[in-house]
Amino acid sequence: MDTIKKYRSHGDGRFSPGDFKSIGDNVIFEPGVLVFHPENILLGSNIYIGHNSILKGYYKSQMEIGTDTWIGQGCFFHSAGGLKIGNAVGIGPMVKILTSHHDDLDPELAVLELPLKFEPVVIEDGADIGTGSVILPGVTIGRNSIIGAGSVVTRDVQPFAVYAGVPAKFLRMRKQ
Repeated sequence: MDTIKKYRSHGDGRFSPGDFKSIGDNVIFEPGVLVFHPENILLGSNIYIGHNSILKGYYKSQMEIGTDTWIGQGCFFHSAGGLKIGNAVGIGPMVKILTSHHDDLDPELAVLELPLKFEPVVIEDGADIGTGSVILPGVTIGRNSIIGAGSVVTRDVQPFAVYAGVPAKFLRMRKQ
């Protein structure tokens, strides 16, 4: 006999600045921003978060966004595995950052029934993530690197490098 999994709501995403674990000065939330588990989110100062973005904190881990960071509209950040975004990071509109995925242990089970595997994502200081990119679990994006628009980042990106494509591949080093 099949059992029905009982889902529950994660809430409506409404928040106030006092709900965060920490929040700096001049943090701009445009209309439509939703935040879940703000008690596990740390925000530096001078951060812009664009319209209709979702910061999906998680009850077991933290999301940290550094000072002087710009986040475009329609982004989705999920920090189940932990997410750290450094200082002076630019993140284009519609970027998705994921920190969990279903483990592929048993091909006989529906993927949705498999356990979750959690892996942190780190985006180091000065990096720039192009519009519509997807950053997958376990990835570190190095300092002052560039991810081209529409890329899917499946592996670590070295500092000062330019990567683009699906999957993202090394194109060149930035001039230093």
